[in-house]
Amino acid sequence: MNARVDDRVPVLIVGGSLVGLSASLFLGRLGVRHLLVEKHSDTSHHPRGRGNNVRTMELYRTAGAEPAIRAAASVLADNHGILQAETLTVEDHEWLFKEIDPGGALARFSPSGWCLCSQNDLEPVLLRQAVELGGDVRFGTELTSFDQDGDGVTAVLRSREDGSLRTVRADYLLAADGPRSPVREALGIGQSGAGDLFHNVSVTFRAKRLAEVVGDRRFIACYLTNEQASGALLPVDNVEQWVFHIPWHPDRGEPLDAFTDERCVQHIRTATGVPDLDVEITGKAPWHAAERVAERYSSGRVFLAGDSAHEMSPTGAFGSNTGIQDAHNLAWKLAAVLAGWAGPGLLDTYGEERRPVAVATSARASARSAEHRHPGYDALPGTGRQKNVLAVALGYRYPVGAVVGTDPEAPAIPDSFESTGAPGTRAPHLWLRRAGERLSTLDLFERSPVLLTGAGGGAWHEAALRLAEQRGIPLGAYRISEDPAHELAAEPGTNWAQAYGVGLDGAVLVRPDGFVAWRAAQSVPDPYPTLCEVLDATLRRSALG
Repeated sequence: MNARVDDRVPVLIVGGSLVGLSASLFLGRLGVRHLLVEKHSDTSHHPRGRGNNVRTMELYRTAGAEPAIRAAASVLADNHGILQAETLTVEDHEWLFKEIDPGGALARFSPSGWCLCSQNDLEPVLLRQAVELGGDVRFGTELTSFDQDGDGVTAVLRSREDGSLRTVRADYLLAADGPRSPVREALGIGQSGAGDLFHNVSVTFRAKRLAEVVGDRRFIACYLTNEQASGALLPVDNVEQWVFHIPWHPDRGEPLDAFTDERCVQHIRTATGVPDLDVEITGKAPWHAAERVAERYSSGRVFLAGDSAHEMSPTGAFGSNTGIQDAHNLAWKLAAVLAGWAGPGLLDTYGEERRPVAVATSARASARSAEHRHPGYDALPGTGRQKNVLAVALGYRYPVGAVVGTDPEAPAIPDSFESTGAPGTRAPHLWLRRAGERLSTLDLFERSPVLLTGAGGGAWHEAALRLAEQRGIPLGAYRISEDPAHELAAEPGTNWAQAYGVGLDGAVLVRPDGFVAWRAAQSVPDPYPTLCEVLDATLRRSALG
């Protein structure tokens, strides 16, 4: 490489929306130096992408961002459910579901919960925390070209303010540059799936009297089915700021400029059933619902994440959550390879693990849009596919990848959610005590692999400590029991071994992303070589020699 290089970084992130900013946060937590570039001048100003599922909030909890996110989301904290009605003024209406977590049953499985936080409120929180962790984030900067070789990626960046160019050399490039990803196109990576599903124009507006009509119905969204003007109404502040999604039909030749302020005002009045409603249009943004998944998630040292890797129907907010979870999966693997305690082959498992999840999740998202009869979507609902949404949020799993002892033929998303501690699944949440402090098992997983053992797992524990010292792997080791000599005590009534599917002398290896990599039901005569073999397989260390 002979070109002049202005900056050198381990990771270059292209795209500064939810997924790119989350990647910056996760990499910063792991101490990975990186540069993020975003062509727009600032974070999103349009309220969209508001549903953050329980798994995403667990990731933000571990990254230390959950309190700030919930503070930013406080105005919608009491909004739940999806309502469907012909207009807001008719008495006949139907709750498609009224509570996200009826009865608080989710607390059995997670220390976190769902969070309704619009993208324009969430992105500034992620940006602030990413920068505090040392992230180099540059808005108003776009990627103009890139080339890669066996050692890294050379990218040319352009300032949209003054047109100046800079050349950056990175070990790896993470493309979170949206559904029409220029990076994916440059790599020649195709897509599969049903394609375009429907189109909407998202209209933000002020209407002070609308809160009186809505009354005490604190919904996430209300699907209004008036034949003259259908659409989806979403609250922004429950008082005077709202969003309305109006169906758009570009496939029938309908131009975007047909959505004048006057038309949008009349549409909203007719849909809500309030013909004299005071409406002030404050913004418009077209969006497209689609079902597409990239045929590959990487090419050489370039990786796709978020909408560049998959597009999903918005019902259920599956797309944004899947993208954030992409970033989390890739972040720890990049950190491990860059630090030298994992082989480069570990990065191949990113696509092996995440693509099947996206394929299954995108199909669920389309089915949910049909089931909810999302305005603008004409597909007929199927049957029996949406009985357990928690299976999508918490139950997705990795039958192949950086795991040992899985069933490679198992589906990426099961029919129902079960927390069993099996390899390839998310590690179960249990409450523990450490020096008087209450913490979740999930709080133990972020910066390194962790070996969990119980009162009878002393041999495993000692083998883990020896392996970490002798082989340069930052392997954490914790014993969970009521013995005060052990660092973690399970709360009364909690049986960690049973929850993780092992005996009291068994062991469970959990990855930094909180997924079980391997488990042993009981002790073995010599645990050390067994642990070495498992970690070498999980971390693809054979290439390290």
